[in-house]
Amino acid sequence: MTLSIRNQLPGTVTAVTTGEAMASVKVRLDGGQDITAAITADAAKDLGLAEGSAVKALVKSTEVALASGPVEGISIRNQLAGSVTEVATGGAMGSVKVSVEGGELTAAITKDAVEELGLKVGSSVVALIKSTEISLASA
Repeated sequence: MTLSIRNQLPGTVTAVTTGEAMASVKVRLDGGQDITAAITADAAKDLGLAEGSAVKALVKSTEVALASGPVEGISIRNQLAGSVTEVATGGAMGSVKVSVEGGELTAAITKDAVEELGLKVGSSVVALIKSTEISLASA
């Protein structure tokens, strides 16, 4: 199967907490960072997710926000530090590639955000991803 989701980060499930409708799945990425995905309980069951399961975290580029450093006081726990490897901008939007330990992310953000953050190759950034924006696939 081919997906348009370019952000596919390999990792291993470290914990699964299942409720009536949703499951919280903690994943240790191959690069050593921890992320949490909030998925349906049915999806967790269908994928057979358990501690030790190999997975890929899938995140659409439009769901990756960038900051110039760690952000405190927000509910976004998935904050992955990295550095910019490529920037392309058009009239309204920009595509920013970010190297993180163990993988690469692409963020589709506004051209204004690219300019306001002063993003260029080599810039240090933190990718912010809400748990509800991370899907999991068995690896």
